[in-house]
Parts: sequence; C-alpha cells; structure tokens
Amino acid sequence: MKKFFKIKNILFATAIFLSFVYFPLEARDRHLRIGAIPDQNQELLDRRFNLLSKELSRLLNIEVKYVPVIDYISAVSAFRTKDLDLVWFGGLSGVQARLQTPNSFVLAQRDIDKRFKSVFIVNKKINLKTTYNLNDLKLLKGLRFTFGSENSTSGRLMPEYFLNNAEVQIKDFRGGRAGYSGSHDATIALVNSGSFDAGVLNKQIWERNLDANPKRTKNVKVFFTTPEYRDYHWLVQGDLDSKIFKGCTNKIKGFFLSLDKNNSSHKQILLMFNAEKFIDSDASQYKEIESIARKLKKIK
Repeated sequence: MKKFFKIKNILFATAIFLSFVYFPLEARDRHLRIGAIPDQNQELLDRRFNLLSKELSRLLNIEVKYVPVIDYISAVSAFRTKDLDLVWFGGLSGVQARLQTPNSFVLAQRDIDKRFKSVFIVNKKINLKTTYNLNDLKLLKGLRFTFGSENSTSGRLMPEYFLNNAEVQIKDFRGGRAGYSGSHDATIALVNSGSFDAGVLNKQIWERNLDANPKRTKNVKVFFTTPEYRDYHWLVQGDLDSKIFKGCTNKIKGFFLSLDKNNSSHKQILLMFNAEKFIDSDASQYKEIESIARKLKKIK
C-alpha cells in the first residue's frame, strides 16, 4: 500500500512538473501577429493597429501583437513565411501575398474599398486646371512626377494603368522616369514642397490631410480623380484555427463585420480606418487587380 501511494505521489508530482514545462510553451504559441503595409506615417499606423490589437486580444483572450514592417515587400514576405498571421494589405500587395501563400484567403474589406479612387495632384505653381477627362493626363508629360510605394495599388498600380490608358508612359515624365516616395503622406509632402511637380495617391488619405494637415496641402491641388476600383483588405493565414484555436478565424471575421459606429470602442477603430463599416469580401473581387498587375509585370 505504501508503495502504491509512493508511486501515486511520484506520478502526481510528475504531472505537476509537466504542467509547468509544457503549458507555458503552449500558451506562448497561442498568440496572433498582425501587420500592415506601411502606407502612411508610422505614428498613425502604431495608433491604429495597437488599438485594434487590444480589442482583438480582449475578444480572443490571447496575446495579439502588431508587428511593423519597413516596406510593402517586407509585409508580403513576412506573410509568406508565416511570421504574420493577419495582414492589412492593399489590393496589389494582397494579391501578391495570397498567390505566394497557399491556403491564405481574403477575410474582409471596408465599405469604401469597393469603390476606391486615387487622386493626381499638382503643385499650384504648375498651371494645370482640375479636369474630369482621363485623356488630360497627357498634360503631365514632361513634369517631375512621383508615385507612392512601387507596390502600392492606389499610389502606383492603378494610376499607372490609367496613365497608360491616356497614352502616358513612365518614360514621358521629366528625366524619363518617375519617383517613388514610399508612402501617400510622403507624396503629398514632396509635391507640396515643390520637390516634384505632380504625384498620385490614395484619395482617402488626401482628404484626411486636407482636414488634418492644411500646411501640408496648402501648395497642392487635385488635378484628376480616377475611376473606381477595389483596394484594401484583410488577408489571413489558412491554418490559423489549428495554430490558435478552432473557430478563431470566424471569430475574427465576425468581429470586423460586427463593428458598429454606435458602439464607442468600435467607433474609434472605424475612425482610425476611415470607414463606416467592414464588409465581407473574397479573392474573386481582386481579379481585375491581378490582371492589371500581370499586364504591368508586377506579378509574373
């Protein structure tokens, strides 16, 4: 009997020991890493995605960490290598990441992403009036012109597509090339300062800067606003449920789709994303982006 109790105590002690050894390891594995393309200044991105991480952590009861990246390519690479689980991509970067990452899929988009636009801006010293005619993009020939990031949908891909439709090639800009500012905010700053005569960026960010940063936009005006296209969306890893817990992916999707501006904490998130709400989305909605990207050799 004493031998039985001795063995029982040994087994109990072993179970306690194993719980301390293995359970913390399991707990450390149960975390969600989110990321985003660096399309705006990092301070704004930090506020937006740290706020979101806090809300998701409360919902999922796990650690949610926002991991900044240095550029669009890094965001795509980190998703492909599974260093990021959930990423806020633009249309082009999202297509690139999804094609490189088996089983990943589009989770949701904002209401405004169904009808997205870019604006071509010019320094006011350039004598160009606002136009609504796509063919007037020819008037940008010979100017110092900058895109945003080379892999931006609204700051490069779609603007170049519309430029090409107006028979304007990158070689037609001054010096036979275009600049790449790296972000939408930087594009505004460069055209505002006169470092470039003209540029193009996300219409939503332009309008936000008009309200929030009048000094940054005082020397700039809109030359042309593009037709609509689809853009930003959340892309998620296909094995998230097996990594974190069953039903995790649907719970995250439900969170985005249920964000309500009448809820104070939800309203803050929606304001940070400049959206009224998030809506369902899928890969089929980005077929046009993929097709254009292939034509412009941004996807092989």
